[in-house]
Amino acid sequence: MQNHTKGIIYASVTAFFWGFLAVALKIAVREVDPFTVVWFRFLFAFVLLAIWESFNHPATFKILIKPPILLVFAAIALTWNYTGYMLGIHHTTPSNAQLFIQTGPLLLATAGFVLFKEKVKSRQIIGFAVAIIGFSFFYSDQLGAFFETKGSYQTGILLTISGALAWSVYAVLQKKLVVNHSANSLNLFLFGLPVILLSPFIQLKPLLQLNLNWWLLLAFLGANTVIAYTCLAKALKYTEANKVSIIIILNPMITFITMGILTWLNVDWVAHERFSLITVFGALLVFLGAILVAKKTKQK
Repeated sequence: MQNHTKGIIYASVTAFFWGFLAVALKIAVREVDPFTVVWFRFLFAFVLLAIWESFNHPATFKILIKPPILLVFAAIALTWNYTGYMLGIHHTTPSNAQLFIQTGPLLLATAGFVLFKEKVKSRQIIGFAVAIIGFSFFYSDQLGAFFETKGSYQTGILLTISGALAWSVYAVLQKKLVVNHSANSLNLFLFGLPVILLSPFIQLKPLLQLNLNWWLLLAFLGANTVIAYTCLAKALKYTEANKVSIIIILNPMITFITMGILTWLNVDWVAHERFSLITVFGALLVFLGAILVAKKTKQK
């Protein structure tokens, strides 16, 4: 399999898992405070990855002793990305948080052109334009709600945007680091440092009172972390950052489909969403734009 194809597949897996993430986080925060949820995600991911690497590649633990300075900054940025996104979801809805967190992948795409000097074809420029227009239709209701409401809702959006900015910093640094280090060795440190940084802010008592169903939800969030970020690191290794970004921003489609099903089922444990023909039209445009950007150019 060619590296370009590998990169697209890994990015698609990341988008798939992130598509369910916002809904799961919104449910989890009903019983556990946001900082503890974020801390547990990193802890679970670190333990899971550490067990795997201890049996398969013990040498990867060396990076924990003397990490590159860029990796330290990447871990700090990732810590705030998780925290800002979690707080944003806490104050708003899953779909709205998904809208504004896409600022991160778009900034990564820009970095791909500016910092990494990635070549861009006219087809890709058209694809980005189509995708952005599609998002404007797709999120017309959510954008209107942002400008019409005040207080906690806007606070949640601003926190989400700050998390997106932090993610773009992490992704750029990861793109540089993955050239000389394995994805799993980087992720060991990226998952481990946030556990230490967030420890002063957590509340363990609510965790001890959870039943099995809530623990399974938290386990899913932890597994989501290690799978999505392992695939993301590999995607950045195998293909251009701008292509990875456009695949990743497809994950809100999965969120909306999930929220649509939950709305149709009329569940009472998560806020319902509004859908229209304009939303569907916007989704189709985003898919078209993503295909134009990600499609490999034929070579002689």
